[in-house]
Amino acid sequence: MNPATWLEVKRVVRFGETDAAGVMHFHQLLRWCHEAWEDSLRLYGLSSDEVFPGGRNQTNWPRVALPVIHCEADFRRPIYRGDELILKLKPERLHPGCFQVTTTFLCHKEEVATGVMRHLAINADSRQRCDLAQEIDRWLEASTLGIVEST
Repeated sequence: MNPATWLEVKRVVRFGETDAAGVMHFHQLLRWCHEAWEDSLRLYGLSSDEVFPGGRNQTNWPRVALPVIHCEADFRRPIYRGDELILKLKPERLHPGCFQVTTTFLCHKEEVATGVMRHLAINADSRQRCDLAQEIDRWLEASTLGIVEST
């Protein structure tokens, strides 16, 4: 499977995501980064039950949690209600228990914003650092294989 098919997510800016001037409210960017990451995992073939503790299948939930330990965002121009965006994800393993995802926001092929979210793997029971779960390891490894840049 070509990583470009699960490392790109499309979305349209909705009315409720903007301020009175019709400009996307700043806090939406990091929410969209996280949602795009979740969408990417699903498009890759991982269910939320395989990645996130809790949920419906609580008796068999993952023993590794992935809290965000750092995030940042940069805006290059306003993003307006109705803008059609392409979010391109670039995952990067930082060490065996940590990774980050940089999300580039494109509107009409122009980069309008970027967001970065860094995750640390911890044991869900002990809350101590640990290695990433195998599912995330596979997703990270696959993201580096054969990425085709699309325009």
